[in-house]
Amino acid sequence: MNIVVLYGGTREGGNTELLTETVIGDLTVHRIFLKDYQMNHIIDQRHDDKGFDQVEDDYDQVVSKMIDADVLIFATPIYWYGMSSVMKTFIDRWSQTARDEKFPNFKESMANKPVYLIAAGGDEPRIKGLPLVQQFKYICEFMNLTFVDYILGEGVKPLDILNDEKAIEYAKGINKDLIHSN
Repeated sequence: MNIVVLYGGTREGGNTELLTETVIGDLTVHRIFLKDYQMNHIIDQRHDDKGFDQVEDDYDQVVSKMIDADVLIFATPIYWYGMSSVMKTFIDRWSQTARDEKFPNFKESMANKPVYLIAAGGDEPRIKGLPLVQQFKYICEFMNLTFVDYILGEGVKPLDILNDEKAIEYAKGINKDLIHSN
């Protein structure tokens, strides 16, 4: 099984990354740290006669790896009650990809892939992170992805997530589920 983890954090070893590593455990996965790739914003040209202009950056190589995945794990810190800007820019580009001749079956190739969301933040993330979960559910619904599960962990300072026993235990449970589906 090809599991691709898309990390949206900008702090190396951050709380979301640590929580995600608990989910992954000893599984073989392909880790993509979005911060390490040049991804430009796009101009919304969905309704222009000529469509989107080509954007020269690293996006195509990342989206290709995502398309090849059997399982997707999106890991993002909760910033201002939503996903990180790095993750948002990546997902915003899907509008272009859905109309890109290089990816003629983008939406079809994404259909039915299992998706997990892992997020950590402060300020009551299990409540205030729920709009982020809903946003990912809508994204999955639009793309015909299968939203399987999520974890909202609490952590602000480095290593705080390790004190969130509930999130860590839930992460271990998802790990077991991934092992059994592998």
